[in-house]
Amino acid sequence: MTVSPAPAHAPGQTTGAATLSAAASSHHHALVRGDDVGALADLLLATRPLVLTGAGISTESGIPDYRGPDGRRRVTPMQHGEFVGSSQARQRYWARSYVGWHRFSAAEPNVGHLAVARLQRATAAGAVITQNVDGLHQRAGARDVVELHGTLAEVVCLTCGARADRDLLQALMADANPGFVDRATSLVADGSQVSSQIRPDGDIVLADAAVAEFRAPTCLVCRADTLKPDVVFFGGSVPKDRVEQCFALTDRADALLVLGSSLAVMSGYRFVRRAAARGIPVAIVTHGPTRGDAQATLRVDAPLGPTLAALADRVDAA
Repeated sequence: MTVSPAPAHAPGQTTGAATLSAAASSHHHALVRGDDVGALADLLLATRPLVLTGAGISTESGIPDYRGPDGRRRVTPMQHGEFVGSSQARQRYWARSYVGWHRFSAAEPNVGHLAVARLQRATAAGAVITQNVDGLHQRAGARDVVELHGTLAEVVCLTCGARADRDLLQALMADANPGFVDRATSLVADGSQVSSQIRPDGDIVLADAAVAEFRAPTCLVCRADTLKPDVVFFGGSVPKDRVEQCFALTDRADALLVLGSSLAVMSGYRFVRRAAARGIPVAIVTHGPTRGDAQATLRVDAPLGPTLAALADRVDAA
């Protein structure tokens, strides 16, 4: 199936009628283009695409992405080599993650996550490959979710391989660092770091003086200070078996739907390239330019929440 590209448009532009769910319309106070929704609905009803999601689908849950609308990186995340290279880097990561976790773990699925789950229930969408580590797709009720970059919900020891629940580790860090959150945030000049600079991996910005006093966690089994969230840091590699699983899903799919990803990193972009090489439709819905625009057969520049809610409504009504 070949779908003609829909023209990109500025956020808030309204051409044609679109029906939003009550939740989406009350939350966003915006309309989306009816022709965009119609083209997406036609694709989903004909193909049941594999879904690939990125940080943009979680921004409406209060978890900003690393890049702005222009695709440029706004903040520098922890690098894999840096994390494994020194105890000081791990101390800095865990101090910042410890404070950020209070807000990160409170994030709830938004209308976009809920719409993806609705589309799966309507058999209009297949499995989900997500570049996110927040678990919000699963909490929204989505099935067959492959977490390409891992999950923040678990921690692994790089020395002995022992695993632990992130909430348990949070409690242990709280016991070892009483009053740290209040002291750490008071050291920040603008006093708003927890709310304004939380990142997709739960990290935040803290003053060096705060980091220096933080007691980093150690493994409950071997006592090494090499605990790492079970995620792929920038500069790290996605496990080979996980990549092969995602390639297999792409090879079985009859379309690919990309939601909220700039595709700036190869870990997700490779599946767009694979889909395009197979000649199946590739639809991309996100704000701003993406690395995969040249491979897209349908490109929609629109807010994800209301667009996906309208799409689910359209599919349900079909």
